Amino acid sequence: MSKRGWWITGGIVALAALVVVLLVTRPWLAFIDVRVDETLPTAVATVEPAEPNATETPEPAEPVQLSAGTFISHEHETTGTVRIIENPDGTRVLAIENLATTNGPDVHVWLSASDVVEGFDGWFVAGGAPFYDLGIIKGNLGNQLYDIPADVDLSQFRSISLWCVQFGVSFGAAQLS
Repeated sequence: MSKRGWWITGGIVALAALVVVLLVTRPWLAFIDVRVDETLPTAVATVEPAEPNATETPEPAEPVQLSAGTFISHEHETTGTVRIIENPDGTRVLAIENLATTNGPDVHVWLSASDVVEGFDGWFVAGGAPFYDLGIIKGNLGNQLYDIPADVDLSQFRSISLWCVQFGVSFGAAQLS
């Protein structure tokens, strides 16, 4: 093959490799924001017993906040808060409020059994711990709700992670308390 033929073949292979890399990493997502503004429930912090000596707590008439946390940044700058809320009918939701992070490929919302670790060391912690995947993130900005199935034991999970499945890294995480 001539020198020109090698250059053409090399150019075609390089172009094909570039297309594959772009399709896998989708770098343009970093420049596209998706805002979600779902209505978040207002929750009371605790439920008080009906009488001072009562042993049973009454059914709440409004949503109750079970736990909360604040996002810290990992791979990408991430801010916002999370709350796990139990509705009067017993259903539970994860409410993410004022989220601001980078959009990315295949980012999921995880309930994680790991504690949140700040800095570079925390980027990979959630990937090595048990987790429950609540689904792909609805948007990288705003307020959003995720249903938590009744069979999920919340006592097993200590944090929320915005986990990029494709690259195995946390965008940000919030310790629950």
